[in-house]
Amino acid sequence: MSSKLIMVLAIFFTALFGSAASRSQDLPPPNPLDTVPDKMPFDVPYGTPILLDHAQVAIAAALAEAKKHDWKMNIAVVDSGGNLVAFQRMDGAQLASIQIAEHKARAAATFRRETKVFENALQVDNRPYVATLDGVITSRGGIPLIEGGKIIGAIGCSGGTGSQDEIVCKAGAGTVK
Repeated sequence: MSSKLIMVLAIFFTALFGSAASRSQDLPPPNPLDTVPDKMPFDVPYGTPILLDHAQVAIAAALAEAKKHDWKMNIAVVDSGGNLVAFQRMDGAQLASIQIAEHKARAAATFRRETKVFENALQVDNRPYVATLDGVITSRGGIPLIEGGKIIGAIGCSGGTGSQDEIVCKAGAGTVK
């Protein structure tokens, strides 16, 4: 065997086995889901369920915001248990969005967080398992209604894009302090 061939083989095997050895020493990146928070996230207590009059005020504010932009929306308000309290469908609003608005409101109330959190988990954080949880909807436009630090219900809007739904919902949620 020529010394040139031996040198080429030596370089080849060093590159082949040397890189494999260094790869076996590389640790996989830590799983962010293994992080244990000090406090419970979204630990907002449930309060007395929202009353019809209060739900209608939230819907009226959301409706006014939707009309301001000429967006045809479906708007649902649920109580702290996720039960429908009030609903408004604007003329010409998409029929499929009736159930979606209710679903967004229920998810926001029962999971105690904006549905945008689930959208971000799926779209931004690459956590597709979130979509397998019962009752989740991975689209913004569901916002808990918090009064005195407690969830009294939630509002859900659907009919436009997620960002349009969210703007309308925020207008309704803004009536609750």
